[in-house]
Amino acid sequence: MNKPFSLYIHIPFCKSKCPYCDFYSARPEEDDVFDRYLAALCARLAVYGEKYGERLLHTVYFGGGTPSVFGAKRLCRVLEKVKEQFNVAENAEITTECNPADVDVSFFETLKRGGFNRISMGMQSANEAELKILGRRHTAETVREAVKAAREAGIDNVSVDLMLGLPNSSLETLKSSIDFCAALEADHVSAYILKIEPGTPFAKQELNLPDEDGTADQYLFAVNELKKHGYDQYEISNFARPGKESRHNLQYWRCGEYLGLGPAAHSFMEGRRFYFPRDLESFFNGNAPADDGAGGGFSEFAMLSLRLTEGLQRKSCETRFENGGALFDGVLEGCKHLPKNLIHEDYERISLTAEGFLVSNAILAEILPG
Repeated sequence: MNKPFSLYIHIPFCKSKCPYCDFYSARPEEDDVFDRYLAALCARLAVYGEKYGERLLHTVYFGGGTPSVFGAKRLCRVLEKVKEQFNVAENAEITTECNPADVDVSFFETLKRGGFNRISMGMQSANEAELKILGRRHTAETVREAVKAAREAGIDNVSVDLMLGLPNSSLETLKSSIDFCAALEADHVSAYILKIEPGTPFAKQELNLPDEDGTADQYLFAVNELKKHGYDQYEISNFARPGKESRHNLQYWRCGEYLGLGPAAHSFMEGRRFYFPRDLESFFNGNAPADDGAGGGFSEFAMLSLRLTEGLQRKSCETRFENGGALFDGVLEGCKHLPKNLIHEDYERISLTAEGFLVSNAILAEILPG
């Protein structure tokens, strides 16, 4: 298979842990831990470069953790190694996540020279009280200055994160955050509903959270308000100006292949899934990733497709699977009894509405084969 693939690089370091976060990360306690991790990543890139180096790599994404704490020079050194080992497309989308409190014009200028062309900014809210509850290190003004600095450095594709269903939140506070995103002229907005993960500090606290109906109201409100500001919804939680959709995330949702490096990073290559354990020392020691079984079957493909507003399409099923037309028809038949406000379906395409996205897990359990 010679289709383009994507690369995810996990930077598992944070200055402090947000109380809602369940992603794998650690505080950099040792002075040399960043340089040790840089060396470990470069070693892994060399190994996988031998295996996949001839294939076209069309997106690279640095996530975390907080990649910006790793430093712009180290991020660029990793990207330099990527370009040494892989056939990186000339127009590749190359993204790093950033905490607004860590960055300035010099930081972004270094990234720009190194080849980065997209930033994902961890904003979460523009409301100071909400930011405090979330344990964030920045203010709304910090976000404004960070986005301005990225633009001044010549990085013209900026995404911001937004969280819905926050403690003590309301439609009014959500509207102020959405208006703030628009005023920033952000190119892309990722708007996620807060999920209380077991084992996190939030799971142990009594929080004044919106009820299920209140959270649903916030989600539908966000879809409509973002649309008013020119952000088209293209996935359950993602909105973009025309042409600014995340090509890297679309690779996941279209069931494309991707390689993930770093503790807790997952991969899907050559029909197999594998992952590195959530263990920094294991990664330092060069331990092999764990096998996670076969991937890319019809149910998985359909589930991922139905996260997108483009939905599940007959043509793509027929192209990808030998009996794709019949498989599509099976899903189509399962949709017949669903309320029309939840799903759009016809002979060529099946897609969920915004209301359908809110109950997507229940819908998918009904209409997809086991």
